[in-house]
Amino acid sequence: MPENTVTAPLAPMAPEDVADAFTYIRALQAGDIDTACAVAEDIDGASLHRMLLEVAARVIIPVTAVDEDCDGAPCAHFFLAAALGRLLLEVLSVDRVCPVSPPGIAQYIARFAEDVLTEEPGDVADVLRQLEAAGMEQAMEAHPVHGTTA
Repeated sequence: MPENTVTAPLAPMAPEDVADAFTYIRALQAGDIDTACAVAEDIDGASLHRMLLEVAARVIIPVTAVDEDCDGAPCAHFFLAAALGRLLLEVLSVDRVCPVSPPGIAQYIARFAEDVLTEEPGDVADVLRQLEAAGMEQAMEAHPVHGTTA
């Protein structure tokens, strides 16, 4: 069986990519079009698209990759959840079949966080901050800042 995003660990993002992607997502979620446009102007479209897909993978995969089994055997919901996660990421990333722009991906991530990861609708901004903090921690561990000498 080939490795997929459920079985293969995700490579850490660069810290600046985490910061830019979540600034963009939170801005769109809050209706702050000026900030979202400013971020989009500073980053080329392909890079923003890639960063948002990386964030989407980090939001979707942990939720849909069920590690539990039923009495020693995998349950049907294990396979369904993992397949659903892969399908959602595939739909977002295959622009020939379903063209998805960076604003669409960012809004999808915010809606997923609101619908799946929160108990109260108002909690989505807090959940996005927590996801960003987790992504930034992983990015900083993988890309430590090295001091420069003059």
